[in-house]
Amino acid sequence: MYNKITFVVFVFLIFLNLNAQVPQLKLLGHWRDSTIVGSAQYNNAFNEAYGFTANGHEYGIIGSTFGWHIIDVTDPTAPFERMRIKGGTSDPSVIHRDFRYYKCHLYAVCDEGSSSTLQILDVANLPDTAYLVYDSKSLLYRAHNIYIDENKARLYTCAEKNDIGFFALGLYDISDPAEPIFIGHYSKFGNINANHVHDCFVRNDTAYLNCGYDGFAIMDFSDITNPRPLFTLRPNEYQFSGYNHSGWLTPDGSTYVMADENHGSPLKVFDFTDWDRIKIVSHLWANKDTAKCIPHNPLLSCRYAYVSYYYDGLQVFNIEDRDNPKLVGYYPTSSEINYLNYKGAWGTYPFLPSGNIIVADMQNGMFIIEGPEKVCNPANQCQITATKKEKTILPLVFPNPFKEEFQIVNTERVNHISIYTLDGKLIYSNNALFQNKNLIINCSSFPKGLLILNLELSNNSFVQQKLIHN
Repeated sequence: MYNKITFVVFVFLIFLNLNAQVPQLKLLGHWRDSTIVGSAQYNNAFNEAYGFTANGHEYGIIGSTFGWHIIDVTDPTAPFERMRIKGGTSDPSVIHRDFRYYKCHLYAVCDEGSSSTLQILDVANLPDTAYLVYDSKSLLYRAHNIYIDENKARLYTCAEKNDIGFFALGLYDISDPAEPIFIGHYSKFGNINANHVHDCFVRNDTAYLNCGYDGFAIMDFSDITNPRPLFTLRPNEYQFSGYNHSGWLTPDGSTYVMADENHGSPLKVFDFTDWDRIKIVSHLWANKDTAKCIPHNPLLSCRYAYVSYYYDGLQVFNIEDRDNPKLVGYYPTSSEINYLNYKGAWGTYPFLPSGNIIVADMQNGMFIIEGPEKVCNPANQCQITATKKEKTILPLVFPNPFKEEFQIVNTERVNHISIYTLDGKLIYSNNALFQNKNLIINCSSFPKGLLILNLELSNNSFVQQKLIHN
């Protein structure tokens, strides 16, 4: 009996030592707005993470029950909210939002509420301002996730809902980034008749479709009238199969990491070097109790997999040797106890040029983590010329912060002014045609603190700005 107990203790100590060797990554900065209310279903105030750069600034994006927030993380030790965009549905019913980038435009969707919209924001003039150039439900009002095949200028919508009905997958032409055009809806992918597509990754018309409990499909969309199946996996055709949730491909196309969103299920690492013999070659486990851990969204560089792992926070794996990947770093964004629910790190974005990692925690907001590398595939970089910026005449607000009043300059292009509190309450509205170039607004009766100014311009675009009333 003594020898058996000694052996068990010895093995346990080895396990602890191996886990202790995985370093905790360095926290650089943190942003959270404590006034954002939690969702009714999970009490989660925040959801997806994303990121981009514009004109020398790095930005993180985080979704919330209110809408979405653009956080300037150029100085990662002092992140601040550059602007916030209210969603079409903006209340505790919201759980899911998703974001993508194309040619200095950000695309945002929500998967709750009949008043939700597809929103497109032109960010070319940041850090000065950004324009909401599309905010409509004419094409769709809900989608669970979206993806943009930038080389083909196509937007894919997953689990889309519009006024006609519900569709597993939608496809749109965004050659004009502000004017999406409908192409088609799809639900049959080889031998899979998908109830819905939960998420997807697309590169040059090849779409990797995560179809929930219906399985996984790789489709060739070069012929949009007749997409061709390249590979499928039905449920129970691979080890640890469950709810096929999401996945990502390395830049060279040789490695794909896939998540089944089930407690106790590891991520699957695919070898795509031989398309005639696609196979899962290894699994990725979090740095915690593997019986309870639950993966969410993996994103890949050439060398690393960056995974938002719910209760276990950010997990980073070296996948250079796909047959023997190694956990090389983590950051615990959450102290929630794992009761087999859905709390903690929802999303991550590791593709900023600095190498810093954006992580969205559903209770605790945005974390900026120092990454292990400067990735080989930095993405979403918007840079415009000084000449273009000089030609753009925008309404300007000063002073800001203010006490009793502030002034809006260049109001000849403004059709409507509205000011909201952070919880969405309208406290000022003016839809007069402004003949003068300047307008002074007395705000002595406004509540103190952070307010949101919306300006609707004559070209039907919008300017949104944060105001601070001292």
